[in-house]
Amino acid sequence: MSRQDPPDQQEPERMFLGEYERGVDKKGRITLPATLRDALGSETAILTRGLDRCLFLFARGSFEVWRQKIRALPMTDRRSRNLRRHIFSGAADVKPDRQGRINLPPYLRDYAELTGSAIVAGNDTYVEIWDAQRWADMRMHFEASAADAEAWDALGI
Repeated sequence: MSRQDPPDQQEPERMFLGEYERGVDKKGRITLPATLRDALGSETAILTRGLDRCLFLFARGSFEVWRQKIRALPMTDRRSRNLRRHIFSGAADVKPDRQGRINLPPYLRDYAELTGSAIVAGNDTYVEIWDAQRWADMRMHFEASAADAEAWDALGI
C-alpha cells in the first residue's frame, strides 16, 4: 500500500508533450513553447543536468517527487551519491519571462553542449532540452527500438 497525500494537497497532473526546435540566444536563453509553458504553470521550475547529456526541466512539484525518491537512497552507496551530485549540484531555479524565455546557466549549456539550435521535447512529467544534432542522433536509436515490440514487452508494456 502506498502513502498518498490528501486530495487537496496532491500535485496537479501535468503532461508535457511535443517536440519543438528553438534557438539558444547569445544570453543563453531559450523560449519555451506556449503549450509547455502552460503545462508548467506560473510556479518556478527546476532545470538540471539530465541523462544522455540533455537537460531536464521539472515543475517544482514534480521535481519534489523525484527529490524524495533520490533522498531515500542510501548515502553509503557510491551510485546514489553520484546521482545526488549529478542532479542537485546542477539544479537551478528558472521561471519564464514575459516572452516565455528561460535562462540556461553556462554550466548547464556546457553540459548539454547547447550553442545554437536546440530541441525542447515533452516527456510526460518533465521536459528535455537537447542539442539539435545530438537529438537527431538519439532519435535514430530510440525510433529503432520503439518499433521493437519485444523490447516493449520486456518493459511490461
